[in-house]
Amino acid sequence: MAWQRLVVGRSLSATLIRALSIALALLLTSQYVISPVRAYGISMQPTLEPGAWLWLSRLAYVRRPPARGDIVAVNLIGGQAVLVKRVVGLPGERIAISEGEVSVNGVPLAEPYVTARLRWNVREVQLGPHEYYVIGDNRGMPSHLHDFGRAAASRIAGRILN
Repeated sequence: MAWQRLVVGRSLSATLIRALSIALALLLTSQYVISPVRAYGISMQPTLEPGAWLWLSRLAYVRRPPARGDIVAVNLIGGQAVLVKRVVGLPGERIAISEGEVSVNGVPLAEPYVTARLRWNVREVQLGPHEYYVIGDNRGMPSHLHDFGRAAASRIAGRILN
């Protein structure tokens, strides 16, 4: 009888209501506030290691838009998977990559988080009013093995907190 009271409490119905309330709160928190995300691949090395668990703040951009340098999760089609990338270009800017160096509106971007670079060359693109340019920190891998480029603001799921 003591074991049953410890597990269930005095009232089974009250315990079920508490358990359902906790489960609902956890579900809502993970969907709309903060979620765990797994980093796959090497595109964000050395900043993030492959296989690392990260925390995604889904409310980070409620009051302000993404900023240059933020690490974000970008929803892929279907929304079940995300790419983890760094924001280097903001809406309305012109972005180009020449000999591995990112330029914003013709000015080279200081990127102290990039430790290895190959000589990538990407033609200049003009971002739209609701587009960001995202790219991984590992520029020591060939560009054709990297997913990067424009991301609509609506696809940015939130900011990585780690």
